[in-house]
Amino acid sequence: MESLKIIPFGNISREAINAIAEELQFSFKILSDIDEPAGLPKEFFNVFRHQFLADKILNYLSSRFRGKVLAITDEDIYSGDLNFIFGQAELPGDVAIVSIHRLDPSFYKKTPDKNLLIERAVKEAVHEIGHMFGLKHCDNPDCVMSFSNTIFDVDRKSKHLCDKCKNKLSD
Repeated sequence: MESLKIIPFGNISREAINAIAEELQFSFKILSDIDEPAGLPKEFFNVFRHQFLADKILNYLSSRFRGKVLAITDEDIYSGDLNFIFGQAELPGDVAIVSIHRLDPSFYKKTPDKNLLIERAVKEAVHEIGHMFGLKHCDNPDCVMSFSNTIFDVDRKSKHLCDKCKNKLSD
């Protein structure tokens, strides 16, 4: 069975990390080794945008770790010209990052909801690990591999791969 290192950057609940690890084992038959929390290197922070650049984080992870790595952060992240991203991964590759910053209902001035935050984080982690295993975005809006441009897209999709994406994994 393949293994994955999960690295929390910031204040990520152990409950959320465990839920992510459990779903990744179910969906991809991958065991997770969970590191101690750390802080993101400040040189990846864009002072004008008040966000961290995901591309630099992925390069950092690639240079520091061997094997498959999933970083989970509570910081806001972006890539290229995008205003924000929920996550990013090499396609295919060994590194991915998920940000729970905009997955938290509190970000949208809603009542804090730990269960909803964990549900969203699990979906985005499965999505990014899917990219690491070579899956592209899926046209099926219920598939976890469908593209999420907004929080509504995250909430709409399931945490599961559709049959078409499952078959691509087994090819």
